[in-house]
Amino acid sequence: MDRLFAKHAIYMAETPMDIIRDTMNDIQWDARLLSIKGPKGVGKTTLLKQFLKLNYPPGSRKCLYCSVDSIYFSTHSLLDLADEFVKMGGERLVLDEIHKYEHWSAEIKEIYDLYPRLKVAISGSSLLQILNGDADLSRRCVPYHLQGLSFREFLRFDKGIDFPVWKWEDILARPWDLCQLVKSKCYPLACFADYLKRGYYPFYYENPSTYFTSIENVLNYIIDFELPQVRKVDIANTRKMKSLLYVLANQVPFLVDISNLAAKTGMERNTVLAYLKYLDEAKLIHLLYSDLSSVKKMQKPDKIYIDNTNLLNAIANNGGDIGTIREIFAVNQLSYAHKVEYGKKNGDFLVDSTATIEIGGKDKGFKQIADLPDSYVFADGIEFPDGAKIPLWTLGFLY
Repeated sequence: MDRLFAKHAIYMAETPMDIIRDTMNDIQWDARLLSIKGPKGVGKTTLLKQFLKLNYPPGSRKCLYCSVDSIYFSTHSLLDLADEFVKMGGERLVLDEIHKYEHWSAEIKEIYDLYPRLKVAISGSSLLQILNGDADLSRRCVPYHLQGLSFREFLRFDKGIDFPVWKWEDILARPWDLCQLVKSKCYPLACFADYLKRGYYPFYYENPSTYFTSIENVLNYIIDFELPQVRKVDIANTRKMKSLLYVLANQVPFLVDISNLAAKTGMERNTVLAYLKYLDEAKLIHLLYSDLSSVKKMQKPDKIYIDNTNLLNAIANNGGDIGTIREIFAVNQLSYAHKVEYGKKNGDFLVDSTATIEIGGKDKGFKQIADLPDSYVFADGIEFPDGAKIPLWTLGFLY
């Protein structure tokens, strides 16, 4: 235990505090059990360490951060750790990379039941089914999902400019107010171009020169280790999964042809569908359907997007098609807190079953959605709205 506290002290000393994401204030930290999951590289670990550093003085033994891939857990269980920690007066236990610990959910449930005064926070992969593990945690755990930086957060991290979050309804109703506010403090189009290339993963600031190599490392880690461990994907097929991802990154996302994808990757049709689902859960791609309420387990998606523009930039030839980049940005930012469906013949996307939106360049018109109520064009390359044509970058202020 002393060795764990010594590691904890090192972690706290090395945790940066210059910029803290607003998510810190959204989390119900007083919950007895909370979970934060998300893809590797979006800042889950940093957020947890920052919370401890903000709320406990150096040297305090009332809190403990540890990663469950520590060698300590080769000879000790989570239950052993919690028992000794509580007996020493511990109050808050943070367990990172929880998906690397077999049968974690059963032990977490037992810890919850045995130590009612202990507050536990766990974090893990997007693949982690916090509420559907070996033990029923749904009534005990308060779940959160963390994704990469929004355009708004990028402006704070990269430019030192702080803007408030805007609700979807306010962006639609008062886009001029938002655009004037942003334009008064920066050049949004130049900043937006930077964000699309390098603004999504916070680890950019650790070493900008190796950013895209780091993104590839994240991709390889998820496919080579997390998917085989958490979804039992055959290791022999991980190369085919990477091939599938590469094919998706280098085609414009028209209507999905599963048979074509199967032929290009050398996999069976049902295997392709299963792997697409896993890649979607891992936040490497985003599957879009025309009716989310009727989606079945092995149903073919209507469109497939790489999850975010930085990931596309890292793996696509020449950084990807500009039209695809715009649509990926819109889906990524909107889907954080809203339901996004494929619009079929009426617009690109349907948001929350009410608003129809088209995505395009500055010359994009309303031809496809002219007769639809509650319809909008989100256009790249413009700084201010023109009626129902709203700058695309405003979608980056939703979180």
